[in-house]
Amino acid sequence: MFDIRNETPRPFVFINAAMSADGKIATKERRQTRISGSLDFGRVDELRAGSDAVMVGIGTMLSDNPSLTVKSKERKEKRCVNGLLENPARIVVDSLAKTPVDADIFKKGAGKRIIAVSESAPAERVKLLSKIADVIPVGEKNVDLRKLLAWLKASGINRLMVEGGATLNWGLISGGLVDEIYTFVGNIIIGGKDAPTLVDGEGCIGEFCRLELVSCERLEEGVLIRWKVWK
Repeated sequence: MFDIRNETPRPFVFINAAMSADGKIATKERRQTRISGSLDFGRVDELRAGSDAVMVGIGTMLSDNPSLTVKSKERKEKRCVNGLLENPARIVVDSLAKTPVDADIFKKGAGKRIIAVSESAPAERVKLLSKIADVIPVGEKNVDLRKLLAWLKASGINRLMVEGGATLNWGLISGGLVDEIYTFVGNIIIGGKDAPTLVDGEGCIGEFCRLELVSCERLEEGVLIRWKVWK
């Protein structure tokens, strides 16, 4: 069931993703695939630079090992001039504290790191990660995304960029916790019934997440679509 409740204060949340013409965001082996080009990379970097935090799920962390840093020197300098750290806070939704301690988010770029875990996360893993990041327990068996967003809002994070993956996207969308979605649709077909799509999870039955088209434009050899989520 699609949950449209949104009474808890939370950041403005937007999802950004690149997908193939058939809606896949990775191969069936869940390997990262280059779908867009340099112009789209610059667009994504601009979105990151303009956000207070960037969030991914543990699946994306384990398969892609993203650094989630701002790449442009000019954009980093602009953030610093405005009194911000050169990178937005980097957040991993990781119910069982599986994030590797040698992940690139810990090795590359300055800034705050946050690992959201559940109360079921192994204590030794929580202790280990607590040495290099802020570990936030929210939820019993799985991270409670609504509570996490409320905590982030109270911590001063007002604009949150979500960079996947499909399971995290589902959790946020099904909970009515997303405001906008950016999708770059590239000119390739990946295929595979087991390849992840933009949103996986349980799926909606009857009551669907409705979108309003904000803009649609050609970008390189693909199409950039911006959607507003109906409330």
